[in-house]
Amino acid sequence: MKNHLKDFIPEASYEQVMELLNQHSFKLKIVNQRVTKHGDFRLLRDGNYQITLNNTLNKYQFLITLLHELAHLLTFTENQQAKPHGKEWKKTFQHLMLPYLNPDIFPKELLPLVASYIKNPKASTDSDIKLSLALKKYTLDSGKNYIFELPLGSLFYFKNSIFRKGNKRRVRIECVELKSKRNFLFNPNVEVEVVKDLEKKQK
Repeated sequence: MKNHLKDFIPEASYEQVMELLNQHSFKLKIVNQRVTKHGDFRLLRDGNYQITLNNTLNKYQFLITLLHELAHLLTFTENQQAKPHGKEWKKTFQHLMLPYLNPDIFPKELLPLVASYIKNPKASTDSDIKLSLALKKYTLDSGKNYIFELPLGSLFYFKNSIFRKGNKRRVRIECVELKSKRNFLFNPNVEVEVVKDLEKKQK
């Protein structure tokens, strides 16, 4: 699968990425979109490492996520006790990202936002609102919105259930699932589909 990356990452990064990936042994799988994550890293039962990435990511998201997950692999092989997004992972991710911070790879609009993000990278680019909104411009329109974009009280679909947007609690947004009346906390940058017809009926 590594040899098929050309269609998923910025063209100017391809040779550099391939040289990097060929230094490490792992299985790479490109999979259908998962709602809760862009990619993941895991140790398989057979002892091999695996990185999976969503096939719906735009090429800039894909590159960032690939290096994000590769940083997990390198951190894990160096210290299995290291926290998933702790200081060891951050340092490794920064080291991997720095060679790609140039205008041949990232558009001028994205470059300073990516540079700012890796100063103190979080578990996901979705935690950086400015960067996630800028990246969204390079993704085909899915007809969905980020939760933080919706007005208070909006109804939306998430995993085949309908929720009503509530108030923000520090970082996350409290939303109630209409059927069970249970409250859930959402990352503000989760993409959801607005329930327009039902919303009109309940006004």
